[in-house]
Amino acid sequence: MTLRLRLDPIACAGHGLCAGLLPERIGLDEWGYPVITGDVPPGLVRDARRAVRACPTLALRLRRVHTSQDSSDQKARHRERDS
Repeated sequence: MTLRLRLDPIACAGHGLCAGLLPERIGLDEWGYPVITGDVPPGLVRDARRAVRACPTLALRLRRVHTSQDSSDQKARHRERDS
């Protein structure tokens, strides 16, 4: 399972707090609005959650995303269990 940041561009007011708290994954465009790059690695989860909580307009969310690797791991566990 992977964690991914999602931005609601309609709700975002461009305060930039998120970029200050998580510069490894959030940059700002020329108008000061966030640009998210990449998924959140385990070492940055705490900072990502802090950035989400700091958003004054609640425009930033942290979502769990199931990847194809997660699906294959899950299938392998089911095969092992059923054997």
